[in-house]
Amino acid sequence: MAKETIKFAFMFVALTLCQVVVFNHICLFSVAIPLVFIYFIVKLPVTLGISWVMTLSFVLGLTVDIMSNTQGMNALACTILAVTRLPVLHLYMPRHDAITNPEPSIRTLGPAIFMKYAVTLSAIYCTLFFTIEAFTFFNPMHMLLKIASSTLLTFIVIMAIDGFTTSRR
Repeated sequence: MAKETIKFAFMFVALTLCQVVVFNHICLFSVAIPLVFIYFIVKLPVTLGISWVMTLSFVLGLTVDIMSNTQGMNALACTILAVTRLPVLHLYMPRHDAITNPEPSIRTLGPAIFMKYAVTLSAIYCTLFFTIEAFTFFNPMHMLLKIASSTLLTFIVIMAIDGFTTSRR
């Protein structure tokens, strides 16, 4: 248990620093922003209680907000993502006992299910984030382009990170 706690604490710090220092400064074609710190929420064990997941997600979003000066947008979107995480997983994997390892990854869920899970959570987060950011539907095509391109870029980076970090056991 202590080993897992240290692993997730390191992941929290590393993803937050990477997001603030590197990924916040990447904007492809003025629309696509990789929001990879949500990988922490994606990887939280399914056996973890919802109150812990919501608290950790809120703290993660608030930390990124403080370091990025985004006035609570990430904290709200991360908290809502924490609530939708488990229903999204059960949408693609209805049997709870089919999960052999409580930590979602390519190895534990299989590539197809994990990819659907990750892209759905990325889409939910990007939709929430850019809707909160715009707070209007004045230019809906530009907002939809930002949501779609950021979802795709976030998904690609999350898959790359998961491919590198998942053990080969």
